[in-house]
Amino acid sequence: MATCRSHTCAVVYYSQRATRGGLLISEATGVSATAQGYPEAPGIWMQQQVDAWKPIVDAVHRKGALFFCQIWHVGRVSTNDGQVPISSTDKQITPDAESGMVYSKPRRLETDEIPKIVDDFRRPARNAVEPGYLLEQFMKDLVAYGRMFLANPDLPKRFELGAALNKYDRSTFYTQDPVVGYTDYPFLDDGSNAH
Repeated sequence: MATCRSHTCAVVYYSQRATRGGLLISEATGVSATAQGYPEAPGIWMQQQVDAWKPIVDAVHRKGALFFCQIWHVGRVSTNDGQVPISSTDKQITPDAESGMVYSKPRRLETDEIPKIVDDFRRPARNAVEPGYLLEQFMKDLVAYGRMFLANPDLPKRFELGAALNKYDRSTFYTQDPVVGYTDYPFLDDGSNAH
């Protein structure tokens, strides 16, 4: 499994946020090598990735939570082995001044290529069943909670108690640090149930 954070920290991160009867949605998980757009983002199209997700999903299930795998294709953001990114448009993304990232100019996906992209989603959807995920591609209403959940590993409890929320630090969202901004946000009870 390729992931923005280390595998061990992913187990800790997701299990920290799991509660009995709760629902977790994975980070965006690539459907193919040509669907990837961010360094070391996770995937689920190869068996070794499926195997790497198993302990993570198992840790969430041990806490009594459900887990959805959010699969995606980044389209024109993809940065895959020198291949031209595919998209619904050939319009290039404006370079990111903050990160210095310059995106390649994409090419429009041809109609006869659509079945290949559908297959790129079909295989990971089937793969996600093996480690025990529930599947859902479009859970847009829940996306709004992502940042709050990142900064509040006990978010359902905070909602239940009407407790104050930790503020998230956007600058740590896409770093390679396995702890900072990932598993270091405090619990209400000051960390006693952090694992």
